[in-house]
Amino acid sequence: MQTKTLGILGAGQLGKMLCERASPWTLDTVLLDAKEDFPAAQLAGTFITGDFSSAEDVIKLIGKCDTATIEIERVSSEGLRALMESGITVHPHPDSLDIIKDKGLQKDFYRDHDYPTSRYIHADTKQAVIDLMESDAWNYPVVLKCRTDGYDGRGVQICRSHSDVQSAMAGPYLLEDMVKIDTEISVIAVANESGEVRSFPAVEMVFDPEANLVDYLLCPAKIHPKVAAEAEELARKLIADLKICGLLAVEMFINEDGELLINEVAPRPHNSGHHTIEACNHSQFEMHLRGVLNWPLPEIKLVRPAAMINLIGSGETGPAVYHGWRELSAMPDVYIHLYNKKICKPGRKMGHITICSDNIEDLKKRIPELRGILTVEGDATS
Repeated sequence: MQTKTLGILGAGQLGKMLCERASPWTLDTVLLDAKEDFPAAQLAGTFITGDFSSAEDVIKLIGKCDTATIEIERVSSEGLRALMESGITVHPHPDSLDIIKDKGLQKDFYRDHDYPTSRYIHADTKQAVIDLMESDAWNYPVVLKCRTDGYDGRGVQICRSHSDVQSAMAGPYLLEDMVKIDTEISVIAVANESGEVRSFPAVEMVFDPEANLVDYLLCPAKIHPKVAAEAEELARKLIADLKICGLLAVEMFINEDGELLINEVAPRPHNSGHHTIEACNHSQFEMHLRGVLNWPLPEIKLVRPAAMINLIGSGETGPAVYHGWRELSAMPDVYIHLYNKKICKPGRKMGHITICSDNIEDLKKRIPELRGILTVEGDATS
């Protein structure tokens, strides 16, 4: 294997876990992000301080890596194109990233390529949304999404009245029908430049209704095998149509009529794939590295059923304090991943817990118990 240097734009928990997987391959990493105390900074071969949304800062990677990738979508596409012009291989391609960064363009892509998705319409302003809601074509409740800058539930709002629209973040917007959801699932696909495509087994996601974040997930998803196969095929087709190398996480709804609808995608490692570190023969982080470096993509298999529980910050904003770590760490088949975020904020992802078992029903029973043992909160007195 020829040693390469991989540039990663972003040094959060996803960058941290990418660096952890790169280490056994002696794959050098150079990371760019705003602060040296971010989760991945200590694991980087080289850390560059900068703003990945700034083209001027992104081009600091020129001459420092052979291949570049992202751990967050809010990266300057202009900067990525400058990297490509300098001879650096960039994945995802900025043209594809530009589609994904704009939820409106995402939905247009699904429509134009005959992918199943919910009914939607673009609206530039809050008044335009209200005007639509006063027409005969739309009725409350609806889902209102900011077309850009949304992340981890931010910028997504269920609107049941005009007042809800008025309280939304600034537009432009994507207005969607509120789907009557039976199950929410995710499938992560991976592709490389050689044309190989694989996918991980579908996972079932359960969301926290207040934080609008994944509370926990189960793998395999408790859905009909035919629906699971259809979802995995959709993800593999979509990653090819979007011309993505590396990972593409595809979030989908199964509505009350049993229909699959694509919700959103992310061209990077994803929260719905964290369980793969322990549950699959190859983790999502390994497969992302293989995809962007154009290395072979082996067949992906689920070794054991698993559940993943997000560890979400509570209390006040302040230095992170963990409770119950020792008790949880003594339990078999329980794997704790802390993200090394120094400051805890309410609703912030601070880590995750994966549990494995041969019995999926046993996993579901253990989730409430484990969630109550390990908690993290901010110490406002520090």
